[in-house]
Amino acid sequence: MPSTRPADRPREARAVAERYLRRERPLSALIAVLAAAGFLGTFVVTSLGPAVVVGVLLVVVTRAPIIESRGLVRLRTDDDAESVVESFTGPTPPILVFQWGIADEIRTGDGPVTYRLSYLFGLRSVEVTVETRTDRTPDGGRRIELELTVDGQPWSTYVVTVDARDDGTVVEYEYTAERRFGLRRVPQRLVAKRYRDEALEAQGYTVVERNEQYGVAI
Repeated sequence: MPSTRPADRPREARAVAERYLRRERPLSALIAVLAAAGFLGTFVVTSLGPAVVVGVLLVVVTRAPIIESRGLVRLRTDDDAESVVESFTGPTPPILVFQWGIADEIRTGDGPVTYRLSYLFGLRSVEVTVETRTDRTPDGGRRIELELTVDGQPWSTYVVTVDARDDGTVVEYEYTAERRFGLRRVPQRLVAKRYRDEALEAQGYTVVERNEQYGVAI
């Protein structure tokens, strides 16, 4: 049975995630404010009809899922490989710090882990579920696949490889977004970019390389 007992969330990493949240929420709200301002401005200058048209267009433009993302990241840590594998297969994978770090609730059990995140002052919430699979790589390393869904819908996939070295452990992960996102998500991405390396460093990981790709699909 799933459990709602508190998961052991690294304190310093969680503090970084909370700073991210405090900056992300106002910026995301700003998109809605700008859309409303566009509607009201058009209404004042013209009339209700054109204002409605502008308002609808602004909503469509900001919400339309047109942006795709994927990337490859290489990390290094002094922790041994087994400890790293344990952290990536546990309820708080280091690379998902902006999910579990701001979650109101973490449900754990023998299967997937679920994070419940609220927004709009607690009026709405989403559930992010993480399903984990592991196996061995041909060279003896470990391969971990993290598959994320949001409210039951595919969201993103992370494929992680963990290799032990003489001077520590190298972690490489490739992520692919299963769903496109709209312009209203851009502030969220920008703020995450500001804090993501700091959040990983708080958990003992150094970013060696980061290669991200964004594309527009219409």
